[in-house]
Amino acid sequence: MSPRYHMPLFRPPSEAESLILQVTLGCSHNRCTFCSMYREKRFRPVPPAQVAEAIDEARAMLGDDVRRVFLADGDAMCLSPRRLRPILERLDGSFPHLQRVSAYANARDILKKSDQELAELRALKLRLVYLGLESGDAQTLERIQKGATPGEIIEAVERAREAGISASVMVLIGLAGRERSLIHARASAEAVSRMAPTYTALLTYTPVSGSPLFESIQRGEVELPTARESLREIREFLAGLTCRTTFSCNHASNYLPLRGKLPGARAPLLALLDAALEGEVPLRPEWMRGL
Repeated sequence: MSPRYHMPLFRPPSEAESLILQVTLGCSHNRCTFCSMYREKRFRPVPPAQVAEAIDEARAMLGDDVRRVFLADGDAMCLSPRRLRPILERLDGSFPHLQRVSAYANARDILKKSDQELAELRALKLRLVYLGLESGDAQTLERIQKGATPGEIIEAVERAREAGISASVMVLIGLAGRERSLIHARASAEAVSRMAPTYTALLTYTPVSGSPLFESIQRGEVELPTARESLREIREFLAGLTCRTTFSCNHASNYLPLRGKLPGARAPLLALLDAALEGEVPLRPEWMRGL
């Protein structure tokens, strides 16, 4: 953890042991209808002097044994290379054992940077970006106001990979509602297969008050899949996924924890899903699910 934060603060579950460094506040897009994370924050970059001070304070508090750093808030990669380079250089100079810096990113954050700029950031230990595909279904992305098409997100992940930056891509189960559930699953599997990200994570969409999609659900305009329908959606996605990736579906929002390296783990994971659909494997009860 860092000495000071502007709340609320969010990070991927896999960054639980990382130093969290806020270099932006809020999200530069902040229009996705399913998300309420940064609705109360006005987006702005943290002034460079404040970032440098936070790094120095973290070094004083934690010593030099920091190995991973996550750049917050919602899409720190929106900063220009001119702003990112001094941050990465100061982190590397302050923490001699630093192995990896990571950040949330939108497709446009990557696409607006040149191949050389991405390679330079990677050389400064920016090694992992987290992108929300949310859905490979163009109609669903337009409905949730994602601000990018499936093709743009695929291109962003491909360009990051070519620069040596790994990607963790998230898909939201249930986001398309009952009507387009399997369409969403198949299109998402196709998009992720083309990306071939290092990590693929499935979360089950959970309505959050304060978001436009939550209000649509409350009005009865969108109907979410049931638990069993969510499992079928996951099965359809997994069956259609053809790339090599570390697959996880073990977030607290999911009804059935799943994890494995694909393609090798596909058959046992599909068998586990089939057993759950037959009622032979218990699902996570609603009271245990959460964000």
